[in-house]
Amino acid sequence: MRILVFLHLKIRIRNFYLALMHQLIDTHAHLYSKKFDNDRAEMVRRALAHGVARMYLPNIDAESIQPMLDLEAEFPEYCFAMMGLHPGSVHPDTYLKELETVEFWLGQRTWVGIGETGIDLYWDKTTLPIQKIAFARQIEWAKDLNRPIVIHAREANRECLDLVRAGQDGRLRGIFHCFSGTRSEAQEMIDLGFMLGIGGTLTYPKSDLPEILRTVPLDSIVLETDAPYLPPVPHRGKRNESAYITHVAEMLSEAKALPLAEIARTTTANALRMFDTPVA
Repeated sequence: MRILVFLHLKIRIRNFYLALMHQLIDTHAHLYSKKFDNDRAEMVRRALAHGVARMYLPNIDAESIQPMLDLEAEFPEYCFAMMGLHPGSVHPDTYLKELETVEFWLGQRTWVGIGETGIDLYWDKTTLPIQKIAFARQIEWAKDLNRPIVIHAREANRECLDLVRAGQDGRLRGIFHCFSGTRSEAQEMIDLGFMLGIGGTLTYPKSDLPEILRTVPLDSIVLETDAPYLPPVPHRGKRNESAYITHVAEMLSEAKALPLAEIARTTTANALRMFDTPVA
């Protein structure tokens, strides 16, 4: 029994170092969060040491912009900021002002993406009408600026898909962040020109994602952490960070019965293609 455990551990270590031979990319991480205030620089360096070559930073609202820009300025070769308004920050008395802020910043520079945006019906269903307005406006900005859009669709896949379909005129592309849905929803997202963002939930024991992703083309998948949220096994209950994306890559390798090096190579190429960023 101990020999089998040792051999399994040896295989995992070998696979881990095979992945490090190829760059990994965290396409969605809130590394500017206050949860990293005590060790932010060290956390980024841990990610780099684990082979994470790039970390994409989705915006939340007006309050997160400056911390996000500060982090990007500190690590300009590794951290890339997006601009958008999170559906959880869409409130009746402030959302129009928040959208004005996003529009202002979109005119100040080039951003790698628009987001995160979308619809969240987990916390508050009463704001659905204004969430749709905010999402639709950001869809138009993404098309006008030729930037990918990163979509948050918590308990709202159908609502988000309907708005994406209505806005798709051949110019719209992006990522359905933290994909959680059916096989048919995954195919619908892909058919609309989108990729699926896969993170720590893939590693959870009761997740049906491994089975669903077996039939999803690898060239339609990117990796993410959503740090500091949704930590993968074996870090559940702790703060998530970009270095932990290796666990997601490993589980995807098992689910698709593909070498870990191929998972790393292809998902990295997918991310670079989506965000139009060159390989270092």
